[in-house]
Amino acid sequence: MNPSFKFILALIISLEISLKISLTTNFAIIILAIIYLLVKKIKLKSLLLLLIVPFIAAFTIFATLEWFTPTPDLFNALGLSSRIYVYILTISCVTIDTSAEELARSFEQNFHLPSKFAYGVLAALNIVPRMKQAVKQIRTAGMMRGVYLSFWSPVLYFKAILVALNSAENLAQGMESHGYQEDERRSTIVAVPVKASDWLWSAIILILLNLALFTLK
Repeated sequence: MNPSFKFILALIISLEISLKISLTTNFAIIILAIIYLLVKKIKLKSLLLLLIVPFIAAFTIFATLEWFTPTPDLFNALGLSSRIYVYILTISCVTIDTSAEELARSFEQNFHLPSKFAYGVLAALNIVPRMKQAVKQIRTAGMMRGVYLSFWSPVLYFKAILVALNSAENLAQGMESHGYQEDERRSTIVAVPVKASDWLWSAIILILLNLALFTLK
């Protein structure tokens, strides 16, 4: 499916689930999402993290509505707490086989967002590994001088910000030297087409979702 369609579909599902409580629909989405992730060969460790990490937020919501309210309601407690897993797992279904680069290109071509948005996202993503390496180099340089820069040290992040600003300036100059001009029409290196199947699958999923929401409890 087209990356933009997958993202918008996950967004619509999350919005509709947040507007109406349907415990059966929530659990159905959770089960289908897990099956989809397994089909896409997600690592067991990653799947366990997706199930364990949100448990704190889900349990907090459940405990608040079931144990610390004047009128406990098990249905609402389970319905609202299960939404956390719906949100996490649906967006995981989008990201497992869609890279940020593909999503940015799709937004630019299919939603006609400004090219500076796509290039800005790609630039930010590509600069993250450099930032990690820069932080390691700064900490190593500090230790060689007998200065230990901890993870929460302001000096460490101040130096890292300076490195980021310098990298951003170099990137901007590089783009200009390659002829990049804002708001100008550009050729497409990697096309991200919208197929008829994208519309069909999106319509089928939304119809089934709404039928489940308004017919199941």
